[in-house]
Amino acid sequence: MKIMQTTAKVILPFILGGAILYWMYRGEDWQRIMDVMLHEMNWTWMLLSFPFGILAQVFRGWRWQQTLEPLGEKTRSSVAVNAIFLSYAVSLIIPRVGEFTRCGVLNKWEGTSFPKALGTVVTERAVDTLIVMLYSGIILLFGMSTFGTFFEKTGTSFENILSRFSLTGWVVTAICAAAVMLLLHLLLRHLSIYNKVKMTLHGIWEGVLSLKDVKNLPLYLFFSIGIWVMYFLHYYLTFFCFDFTADLGLGCALISFVVANFAVIVPTPNGAGPWHFAIKTMLILYGVADHQALIFVLIVHTVQTMLVILLGMYAWARLSFTKRQKNVVLKTTVTK
Repeated sequence: MKIMQTTAKVILPFILGGAILYWMYRGEDWQRIMDVMLHEMNWTWMLLSFPFGILAQVFRGWRWQQTLEPLGEKTRSSVAVNAIFLSYAVSLIIPRVGEFTRCGVLNKWEGTSFPKALGTVVTERAVDTLIVMLYSGIILLFGMSTFGTFFEKTGTSFENILSRFSLTGWVVTAICAAAVMLLLHLLLRHLSIYNKVKMTLHGIWEGVLSLKDVKNLPLYLFFSIGIWVMYFLHYYLTFFCFDFTADLGLGCALISFVVANFAVIVPTPNGAGPWHFAIKTMLILYGVADHQALIFVLIVHTVQTMLVILLGMYAWARLSFTKRQKNVVLKTTVTK
């Protein structure tokens, strides 16, 4: 039974993401997409976006160090950052499992307590959620005027927008909503399991409390905000890769970025499917043709996913040649 559940957790996200992508791209002209990639796309802007995507993960690794220090867990910057790189790559195979992977990396190479490390991840998620909710509310509030201007100039009404939704669009939306509900259900089940393990619960609680003991709180906040600024720039610069998105402006990028953040809650590999659907819908709202929006989301998501994979491979190679801390080696010897 347990094997079946584990298999389902691996396969279902791929099926969900694959089904959404199939609905979106069935009947598409793939030769046209290749022509855009090879002859019409400005790859300079895509390459310029890479450092920001990398920095977002580096900032996350450095921030993680700060929450571990108050718990007496000192880690090397390189190991913490590589643990983050690897965690994102592993999550492409099994969504959300990367959080456990990076804790396992620190436990193996630095001797960091797994429950404590997991507790700090809980802290990170709480901080990230707060930041996302805050900037999402602000952007959407100011973005309402943008929507109003767009509707006024184009004579578009909400009724017309809803009428443009095909049956497939409504089905995809319903599936995404159901997937989010399933994810919440699974998270609650996992939480009940942790409640049965006293040491794990204690470690998580210590991690949550660690934030008040962070030595350099301004730097912690800088990294926390910087993570999301880097993510946004990593996304926004790709607008300039294509003629049909280059002139959409900062407002479109901000609003679509916010919508995409909520779309990736759906448990699929790197948000594949829901991310495509959300961004495509927003681009169409801003006047981009349907086939152009499909080309944009496919190329951008694929390239950014490849970057995640390359960073994961780099991290695996670096960790393979990284010596474990002496205290870890001693603990292993004593255990034997």
